[in-house]
Amino acid sequence: MERMAEAVPDSDEQVLQNFLTHSAWEYRGVMDQVAMNADHCVGSEVGTGLYVDESAFQKKGEKSAGVARPWNGRLGKQDNCQVGVFGALGRADRVSLIDARLYLPEEWTKDRRRSDEADIPKAHRVHKTKIELALEIVLHARSSGIRYEWVGIDGGYGHSFALLQTLEDQGEVFVADIHSDRHIYPDDPALYLPAQKDGLGRKRVIYQSDAHSMEVRKWVKRQPASAWRKKAFRDTTKGELVVEVLHRRVWLWDKKSPTARCWHLIVRREVNSPATIKYSLSNAAPNTSVTQLAKMQAQRFWIERAFQDAKSHVGMAQYQARQWQSWHRHMALVMMAMQFMLETRIDNCDLHPLLSCYDIQILIATTMPDRRSDADEVIRQLHERHRKRQASIDSAASNV
Repeated sequence: MERMAEAVPDSDEQVLQNFLTHSAWEYRGVMDQVAMNADHCVGSEVGTGLYVDESAFQKKGEKSAGVARPWNGRLGKQDNCQVGVFGALGRADRVSLIDARLYLPEEWTKDRRRSDEADIPKAHRVHKTKIELALEIVLHARSSGIRYEWVGIDGGYGHSFALLQTLEDQGEVFVADIHSDRHIYPDDPALYLPAQKDGLGRKRVIYQSDAHSMEVRKWVKRQPASAWRKKAFRDTTKGELVVEVLHRRVWLWDKKSPTARCWHLIVRREVNSPATIKYSLSNAAPNTSVTQLAKMQAQRFWIERAFQDAKSHVGMAQYQARQWQSWHRHMALVMMAMQFMLETRIDNCDLHPLLSCYDIQILIATTMPDRRSDADEVIRQLHERHRKRQASIDSAASNV
């Protein structure tokens, strides 16, 4: 906040801090408004996806709401960080973040002192898995009237058969990445209830199957080269993206449910990198074309791009806010900024079709007023920083 106040005319760091922590505004209302604006720009019952994914934010100490040591995908290791589950609405290469939920590990929901210090509302001091948060995002978007054709999720969420079943039962179409060790049934497992012996004993209620499941990666290795179909997708800075796609209708069963689910299996590998393989399941209509399924699978890339742009250009990961409300308010403002970026790109697509978030950031940074353009103001700020730094040194020395 201090660095922001140094740059923005007529601002004050304490006022800015209060805006995130104690001022009277609801982050949910802002997120919902961003979602409605995004729906206006890219929402549609055809061609639009609701992408759900998580992102981690590296933190120090143990006081920031929800901070723990989970896996940080950006760093590629376990690290002290906060994790948020996000929703994004997108069509083609246009995407906007529209929802965010901070994940609270059980160690937080069981610790009243830490929750009090982080000002976590009592209604949210109930442990929810990231799977549950993802489902909340989908249900909230649908109940809010946001228009999309399918839900796209990565393997961290696609591994949950219960989530996929729930999405289908809710009437949602999904394209879910899965791990290579996911077990599938290439043919109908033909579930049945074992016969009772001589009509004695309790009625059988647990279904069985004589079929054997297999890991999806092992099934793929058995497929002939002729089964792969070459497809061309979006243009990239390195040219057209060409992939090979393998498709089949397969069955999934958790050995608990009374029915098996028959879904699409879509396997994709890049022509120039055949060892890089992506596996996905979809409950789209049986007659959905392989090309359409592969395009839907590829679309989830854009939430990763949204995270990249948000962290690189609008400060998504650059915050020092410990409280629950501060985190959600910061993310609401990030979403608002990203929506502005999207609308600016759309408004200028005819004259500047390659306009990027970085371009917009530079244009704003070089045209908006800046306190630091005044030499006397720069010197005053330098003395103020030194005063605060010395005060911290003196305070630390007095406690020794």
